[in-house]
Formats: sequence, structure tokens, C-alpha cells
Amino acid sequence: MTDVPPAETNPQPGQPPLPGFRILAQFVRDLSFENPKAPDSLRIEGKPQIDMGVELNAQGRPDGLFEVDIKLSIKASTESTAVFHVELLYGGLFQLTGIAEKDIEPLLLIECPRYLFPYAREIVARATADGGFYPPFMLDPIDFAGIYAARMQQQAQAAGTA
Repeated sequence: MTDVPPAETNPQPGQPPLPGFRILAQFVRDLSFENPKAPDSLRIEGKPQIDMGVELNAQGRPDGLFEVDIKLSIKASTESTAVFHVELLYGGLFQLTGIAEKDIEPLLLIECPRYLFPYAREIVARATADGGFYPPFMLDPIDFAGIYAARMQQQAQAAGTA
């Protein structure tokens, strides 16, 4: 134990709140798992081809909170057959305090998904394991900052050609 008091978390009266965010809830909005060729798909030779898509969405709510969704779509197939298809829409409810207007969008589309991702990853792994696949499919970490940067670049290019 130390005799040092904890850092001040609330500013003095009249000062703006310190920047931060809280995760109020996390939830599965939609989950679909298809194993169309079971049980034959469980005996494939080699590794299947994986096609993965990631979509991010964030929106404000009338109560001042923000909803952030990660949509993951994973299709595994071989040259001759579909192996499995998982679609997950995983969301979180966030409260932001003391965040500058210019920093809200990057926070919602980079940092919030970083907090949600490990839980979404576990759901996908569990769905594939429950579908009979061993080892279960484990998503590699996703570079949400890279996705955000690419999105901003696409928007800038679209605005430049318009």
C-alpha cells in the first residue's frame, strides 16, 4: 500500500469534465452460423480459403449515448464446397465525456471497436467450435486505425472528384 492518494478523477466545480468514455453495454445484435455441408465439411483436407469482411458503424442516440457496431462476415470454402459462413453483428453502448467534437468520430470508429473486438472474436470462435470445427476459427487482430484511415482517404478522394 502507498500513502499517495488516487489521482483526481473529477475536475473542480466549473471545470469541464475530463475526457473519457464508458462501456455501458455490449450485445449480440445478430448472429448467423451456417454449416451447409455438415458433416462432410468437417472432414476436409487442408485449409479452406477464408473470405472476411469487416464493417463499422457508429451513431448517436437522443439520450446522448453512442451505439457502435462491428459486423463480421467470414466465409470458409474449398474449391469444391462451402465449409462455413458466420455473420456477427456485435454492438456496444458507449458514454463519452469531455471529448472534443473533432475526436468523437475516431474514438467511436477506432477505440470503441478495439474494446468490442475480443468479445466478438470469442463469439465467432465459439460458433465455429459448436459447429464441429476443431480447432475453432480464431480471427486475427484487426487494425481499426488502418480501416479508419482508409475510409477517410476514400472520402477525401470522393470529395476531390466531385
